[in-house]
Amino acid sequence: MNALDWAVIVLYAVSLIVVSLYLSRAQHDTEDYFLAGRDVPWWGIGISTMATQLGAVSFISAPAFVALAPGGGLVWLGYEFAVPLAMIFVMAVIVPFLHRTRVVSIYEYLEIRFDSHTRTLISVIFQISRALATGVTVYAVALVLSVTIGMELWLTIMIIGVVAMVYDTLGGMRAVIVTDIFQMAGLVVGIVVCCGFAWYHLGGLEQALQGMPSERFQAIDWGGRGFGDGRTFGFWPLVFGGFFLYVAYYGCDQSQVQRELSARSEDDVKKSLFFNGIVRFPVVVSYCVMGLLIGALLRLESDFAAAVPSESPDYMVPVFIVNYLPHGLIGLLVVAILAAAMSSSLDSALNSLSAATYQDLYQRYLKPDPTESEALRAARMLTIFWGVLCTGFAFIVGTLGGTAIEMINRIGSTFYGPIAATFVLGIMTRTAMARAVNMGILLGVGVNLSLWIFFPQVSWLWWNLIGFVLTFGVGWLMSLPCRVQVEQGEKVIIVAESKSQVTGGPAMLF
Repeated sequence: MNALDWAVIVLYAVSLIVVSLYLSRAQHDTEDYFLAGRDVPWWGIGISTMATQLGAVSFISAPAFVALAPGGGLVWLGYEFAVPLAMIFVMAVIVPFLHRTRVVSIYEYLEIRFDSHTRTLISVIFQISRALATGVTVYAVALVLSVTIGMELWLTIMIIGVVAMVYDTLGGMRAVIVTDIFQMAGLVVGIVVCCGFAWYHLGGLEQALQGMPSERFQAIDWGGRGFGDGRTFGFWPLVFGGFFLYVAYYGCDQSQVQRELSARSEDDVKKSLFFNGIVRFPVVVSYCVMGLLIGALLRLESDFAAAVPSESPDYMVPVFIVNYLPHGLIGLLVVAILAAAMSSSLDSALNSLSAATYQDLYQRYLKPDPTESEALRAARMLTIFWGVLCTGFAFIVGTLGGTAIEMINRIGSTFYGPIAATFVLGIMTRTAMARAVNMGILLGVGVNLSLWIFFPQVSWLWWNLIGFVLTFGVGWLMSLPCRVQVEQGEKVIIVAESKSQVTGGPAMLF
């Protein structure tokens, strides 16, 4: 990298902070800070959500998985099979319902439906899992960039952490969404640029096809079951495990749903989710095509292959950028990766973590009735707290196994099933009781952790289904003896003005 590349990076970082300062003028209370005054257009929410889901880890790690990772290839596209089904369920059952409750933290609903223990338990699980995943993301991106562009690891982590923390603390959710839109645009441009230069250096389609083994073009592994056969991305675990993963991610994860709560109306919520369901797949396809093209070039050019360690396939894209793109474009692409690391890991994570901590812990247990200025100050301090913690965790997270994108999904899959089951029990059943649900949550998480530690041969995609079934089954079955008491009113589960608003979703099944 030369002075021009560094100038591009510095200009971008300064611009983020200036924009956030400007946006901070509209903040008067925590609803402005956490939800942008509930006045964000659907298209802004849709792009921001996609930027978080398809960020730096996808830009670096998905192409590496397609091109180099053991068992990889276009099978990664199978990860998208369950998205339409999950999105329909989320649009019909979960997110519009949560939007009607007018909560800030989605876990507030769980106290309304169950009790304070359920709310606190799920919120704390979210905060721990999101902080872990955020630290891993920052570390993974910073490590790859530090090695490939010659930047010190600590400096790379600090640039990502400090810049994101500053503009998020100042601008809140509005800054997150505005910067995510620009960061998503940068990623799309980056994909096009990388594909174009890879194609140019390959010399055409014939060379691209010759450079990649045929098995890398297999998109569906019909026979893979993910139970001891070493085929994590078989069709069935991708469909069933992926369904519950995406239901939890898009419908029960504060870092995603918080954007939907910022929408102007339920119709806007559905539009933003529909936008993600339609546009997400072409973006994922473009990541995979980029992986095939760059991977083919790597196999044809020995110097390129020697620069990418076999145990670190995530180096592939940054090494390509540094060695095959002209200066200026290198700076723009590094900015795109740094920006995507902020949008896909830090900025939305910090805002959602501070929202959950403020609503579910600080205001719930420490200071129930703060003034507007006290509340806004506490919200910003919590954002700084989580920024320091997540950035600090990135320094100590250590080395990763496989690709970063798999590690992030392993962390999420440990907790997503039980979280999704808790919300489904609350929205779609009348008789599920707090104590039974809490036991189901602990059992589901405990079993998934055991599978991770003691049974690595079980695909992590199945953890989403296993955690859901255990939590839902225990929560519902152990509540059956209480059904009569519930119907007779001995157990009050409705503490809102409208029963249909809080305890009943589109359908009450049980």
